[in-house]
Amino acid sequence: MTPEITLVLSVLGFTIFLFVTEALRVDVIAILIMLTLGWLELVTPQQAFSGLASNAVVSIIAVMILGYGVDRSGLMNRAAKPIMRFAGKSESRLISTVSGVVGVISAFMQNVGAAALFLPAMLRIAKQTHLPASRLLMPMGFAAILGGTISMVGSSPLIILNDLMKAGGQEKFGLFSVTPLGLTLLGAGIVYFMLAGKVVLPAKTGEDTSVERQRELIDTWQLPVNIHELVVPLTSALVGKAREESRLEQDFRLHLIALADGDEILYAPWRHAHFAAGQVLALIGERNDVERFAAAWKLELRDSVERFEELQNPANAGFAELIVAPHSSLVGKSTRDISFRHTYQLEPLLLLSEGKTERGDFSDRPLHAGDALVVHGRWRDLKTLAHDRNFVVATPVEAEDIDESKGWIAGLCFAGAIGLALSGAQLSMALMSGALAMILLRVISIDDAYRSVDWRTVFLLAGLIPLGVAMEKTGAASYVATQMMEVLGGGHTLIILLAIATLTTLFSLFMSNVAATVLLVPLVIELAQLAGIDPRGAALLVGVSASNSFLLPTHQVNAMLMAPGGYHNADYMRAGGGMTLLFLAISVSYIYLFHV
Repeated sequence: MTPEITLVLSVLGFTIFLFVTEALRVDVIAILIMLTLGWLELVTPQQAFSGLASNAVVSIIAVMILGYGVDRSGLMNRAAKPIMRFAGKSESRLISTVSGVVGVISAFMQNVGAAALFLPAMLRIAKQTHLPASRLLMPMGFAAILGGTISMVGSSPLIILNDLMKAGGQEKFGLFSVTPLGLTLLGAGIVYFMLAGKVVLPAKTGEDTSVERQRELIDTWQLPVNIHELVVPLTSALVGKAREESRLEQDFRLHLIALADGDEILYAPWRHAHFAAGQVLALIGERNDVERFAAAWKLELRDSVERFEELQNPANAGFAELIVAPHSSLVGKSTRDISFRHTYQLEPLLLLSEGKTERGDFSDRPLHAGDALVVHGRWRDLKTLAHDRNFVVATPVEAEDIDESKGWIAGLCFAGAIGLALSGAQLSMALMSGALAMILLRVISIDDAYRSVDWRTVFLLAGLIPLGVAMEKTGAASYVATQMMEVLGGGHTLIILLAIATLTTLFSLFMSNVAATVLLVPLVIELAQLAGIDPRGAALLVGVSASNSFLLPTHQVNAMLMAPGGYHNADYMRAGGGMTLLFLAISVSYIYLFHV
């Protein structure tokens, strides 16, 4: 063993220690390792930073931009609806449905692309069902990785495997030679999360500060959160009366946030809006107050919200805090004077002025510079208000610039990028071309593209790539593999296969899975021939096991989902540990039974 090999293996051990202990954030660990390898001269400075321009990292950047564009075009709204209709709010049904679809797509499409395609939809579904995103994203990501083992074009290691087989004088594998094993692995992964998901998956919502801000507003100001639907019958005394005559705020502590008249919906109806028979009202307030209001005006109170389901979705509407700007033209005027509801389509719930909090009807109270208004409304209306110089919006606005007219363009850009990749073009070139097309065709702006990139993920992958380079360059990978092969030379077939699968798994965690495949396939073919094992079966085990990357967030898919899911290394170790063992057991058993 050379000093360089000893040094590289020491750095590898230090990396594993940092990942396991989570002493630093994962991207900081990766940057530290990248620089350490350079300073120790185990790689050149160019190689130390080569990860930033690698095919994998550029592909991830492009996928993030593509995913953002697809989401903002409204395509994922359409994708989420049939999934929601079929699976409802059942966590296990959502996991099984989405994982199955993503896994099958991943059999013929790069797994990172399949995961990116469904990531926005899963985040929307998580918000709509109030399920933690962390309980949905990891199963979907694992399914994308497992789906890559269903066909010989589903993952890069299996694609390169046939080239290695030909170079080694072995017969190539057919397109579906691995399909029985791949389907078994995917099915086992889905069942694993359906049975053990509640134990191994964390209940986190990811980096969604908007949810925390909403909860903070509600708790701070004790805001009403329950929305109720009432129908105005023909016999109601409310028919023909204006909103201000109902005395909603003064007598009942309620707020009318929307009114539906046929197909038309009026949000935050102003004081002159009149009630008519057949209208459906959306009131926000306490249930007992709503019951008093319904009894007083002879209204029909529905048991559930049907007409105004949109307003219950935190992705569409919520609370916001507005500050009257210092030089606002509204200073000295009341909300009645400026027809606040009619002008902004927002419902004012609370006014904080000169240290005093006013609720209910404060429509005649003059506004002062620095006064705070807490309102409820749709994010799209709040975003419009954000450009009004009279107010400062102190709450993060959740409005999404969804332009459904761009949906078909975004779909074509994404499909074109995937088509280029499947046709043989380099993945990074294909995906970045699709991302650029979205920008040029104005699906998203270049500023949106920059904001869509999660740089923590980028540096996590870029920082670990030089470690793989160092292992290859110094001969550390070959040394470890050769030493293991010498020890196992006379062992039982099952032990040899298990060692091959385990070694491939470990290598794939810290170096390119393609590099691990290229390194190990020649070695295991030679070992298999000496041990009397079918070389094709041993080589296939390497190609499949190169996808057994669940233990740490070093795979492209896992790295991409880390921030949206709010995951830590320990989360991958807990859920990925069981998946890794299951993968090893199934793949080794299959090769032993059918290829030895």
